[in-house]
Amino acid sequence: MTDEQTPIAEMSFEEALRALEGVVRRLESGEVPLDESIDLYERGEALRKACQARLDAAQARIEKIVQGADGKPSGTVPFDAEGAA
Repeated sequence: MTDEQTPIAEMSFEEALRALEGVVRRLESGEVPLDESIDLYERGEALRKACQARLDAAQARIEKIVQGADGKPSGTVPFDAEGAA
């Protein structure tokens, strides 16, 4: 099954991201007929939403994993807190 045929819900994050990159390349080429461009754009938007949802879920999981020096969870810290300091 190609990326264009695989249901998005069955794709891993990496597969969805690759498929999204393929959609963008095809749209940017300017060689796709209008009707197909619209279909590609819709697929690309669905792929983008799926990737964003998975990133949001991963960030939420990481925030739950923060541990103190004793190895026990010490609370939550936003995923990007270290980069902001």
